[in-house]
Amino acid sequence: MPGENPPEPRPVDHRRPYLMLPPPIRAAAAWSAAVVLLITVASLVVFALVELRAATVPVIVALLGTSLLYPVMPWMVRRGFSRSVAAGLTCAVLVTAVGAVIALLVNSLVHSAPQIAAALQEAGDRLAEWLGPFGEKLRHVLDNAQGETDQLVSTLTNGVLSGLGLATQIATGGVLALALVFFFLRDGHRTGEVIRSYLPARSAETVVLCAERAFDAMAGFMRGTTLIALIDALFITVGLLVLGVPGAPGLGALVFMGAYIPFVGAFLSGAVAVLVALADGGLGTALWALGIVVAVQAIEGNILQPVIQSRTVELHPGTIMVAVVAGAGIAGIIGALLAVPICAAGLGVVSVLRGATGRGHRGDRNGGPAVAGPPAGPTAGPTVGPVAEGRQE
Repeated sequence: MPGENPPEPRPVDHRRPYLMLPPPIRAAAAWSAAVVLLITVASLVVFALVELRAATVPVIVALLGTSLLYPVMPWMVRRGFSRSVAAGLTCAVLVTAVGAVIALLVNSLVHSAPQIAAALQEAGDRLAEWLGPFGEKLRHVLDNAQGETDQLVSTLTNGVLSGLGLATQIATGGVLALALVFFFLRDGHRTGEVIRSYLPARSAETVVLCAERAFDAMAGFMRGTTLIALIDALFITVGLLVLGVPGAPGLGALVFMGAYIPFVGAFLSGAVAVLVALADGGLGTALWALGIVVAVQAIEGNILQPVIQSRTVELHPGTIMVAVVAGAGIAGIIGALLAVPICAAGLGVVSVLRGATGRGHRGDRNGGPAVAGPPAGPTAGPTVGPVAEGRQE
């Protein structure tokens, strides 16, 4: 209509679409994208590690063995040995010790497995009589365990001759892990130099600190767990021998191996010992065996771990349980064995990346218990491990 003012044009919003959303929604979307990206990358890494387990497992095993043995290197070098000779002698001692332990464990299991399997079947029969339908289900589980035990014995006795595929894989992985242990022991002190030669100064120091903290965590786990496993196996074996439980050496071997799988391994090996005692000596002997197992586990949890286990392994029990279950689901028994040291190393790296190095704890150069140290940095004191030694040199 003439004389009327034309309508004013609406203002155009030139903002980007995501700026039109409320700030809480934008923050939630950003965090969701970051979590999805992190899970995707982690899944791809885990998938690659599992697919390449023929190489990755020996590397991880070699790192764990190196973290256990590395304190020997400075001691031998100070006494005039070259690094090559010191690494060679350390590997020779390692092969001898591991061979002796494996021979002892296999011999104990082979000779004790028939007794343990028969005792488990008898324990299943008794429980079926006492517990009714639930006992029948439990007996079925124990009968399956007997079949798996017989299969294990057959594998141990005939696997060298007939199972060439598995034997070849184990032998190849063992040789590769041993060779890597030698090279890590001999050349590990150069790790810091190599990192600094490829990265800028500030980034290199962060990576070196991450490597030190991860190495400390693995070293603390391996030394503490090995010593605790020996003590647990010794006391439980002696207790079962006093009670006259058949297959006590084999049960002690199971306890030793189970100690490397926190919580789950101790529970399963202890349950087998109690069931064997139930089948052989009745309810009274089973209760005594249960008391021995519970007492040893209580001493381990309240005395041995706080005293022996390095404080570099500061994992919550819930985290350990989840790690063991996740590792078993991803890579079976190997994953369950390696889950905790890998998580401990990862936690050490995260603490460095979060800037928590000043609140961390450091092990001494002789591999002793960790003590509180000053804030990490260029002037921080040495930590145990090849990276720290290379920085001193």
